[in-house]
Amino acid sequence: MLQKALVLVFVMASITGLTGCGTIANHYVYAALPAANQIIAYREDPNSGVLTLVAGSPYSVGNGVHALALHPSGKFLYAANPGEAGSAESDISLFNIASNGVLTEVFPRTTVAPNGSLPVLLVMDPGGAFLYVGNAGSNNISVFSIDSSTGALAPIANSPFALGATPLSMQITPSGNFLYVSAASEPQGLVLAFSVNAGELTTLNGYPTDGNNPNGMTIDPSGSFLYVANSGSNSIAIFSIGSSPLPPGALGLVANSPVNVGFSVPIALTLDPKGQNLYAANQGSNNVAVFSINATTGLPNILTTSTTTGAFTTVASPSVLGMDPSGNYLYVGSQGTSAQIEAFSVTPGNLTAISNYGVGNTPTSIVVLGK
Repeated sequence: MLQKALVLVFVMASITGLTGCGTIANHYVYAALPAANQIIAYREDPNSGVLTLVAGSPYSVGNGVHALALHPSGKFLYAANPGEAGSAESDISLFNIASNGVLTEVFPRTTVAPNGSLPVLLVMDPGGAFLYVGNAGSNNISVFSIDSSTGALAPIANSPFALGATPLSMQITPSGNFLYVSAASEPQGLVLAFSVNAGELTTLNGYPTDGNNPNGMTIDPSGSFLYVANSGSNSIAIFSIGSSPLPPGALGLVANSPVNVGFSVPIALTLDPKGQNLYAANQGSNNVAVFSINATTGLPNILTTSTTTGAFTTVASPSVLGMDPSGNYLYVGSQGTSAQIEAFSVTPGNLTAISNYGVGNTPTSIVVLGK
């Protein structure tokens, strides 16, 4: 098993909500369980947020599965299998998704070797043409083109692309033109920026987060702001993306950033589909803080309509967030002996607990599919 801190970090690149075609009756929640080498699958009732197990769930997958990514067509699910306990599997699983949410793995798995190892992050471009894989063992990013008919992966030319640091989280802009990777560095964390052209990455620059151990990241729907959780310094860094006089894709810390969250170890971030509210899972405080977002400055302002001022109590050690594509439900994954997925309904920023679902092992990635 990778060390605990990294396990928590890796998930944020794969915490995703997708809106597919068709009725709203079919929403599905998938979570990676690395200790069990499984993916657990639930059907979500879109009217209540209640989860029920999909037939055949949980499903076997590769060794130490850590990150999940959904194709925008709603037809394919990808899983990164780094391997653990001496088994360096280092490959990607592809699953076909049936109309009832059932998963069927397509073999053989796609390796990131020989030049990549320990894949722990997955990000897909908005058009579903390329899959980006963050490799913690080789400190690089493997890029694969995606066959739109079969979901099959093929490495692109010049892949993998060097990072020079261990990737902790990864996000791509809504335009698909820029990719950002957070990395631990001394004396503070960095966000590495890349431009994207037909999947190929070109380094732009590295930007200090003015905080330590930058974990989860999220980008607002307009592609104007990048949010980074500095779990080692209990703050959130806010960057403007390519705003004048910055060149395209360049990052600039906004005034009064980073913002102290007032809680311990913010580890995961997600925004609602409209970009109006920011949610931060605070592993050390056992809660989820909720912020409203200033549309002009991008700065988050803590909400006070919560069970604890500024935050909502969760089960112990929340570390993963997954937002339903409708924005009506938030799913929180926790680690440790209380390993669960906790469901909340969302009403303009406020969270109301629905139910807890024991998963037996720590979930490290949650994705939500709306079909």
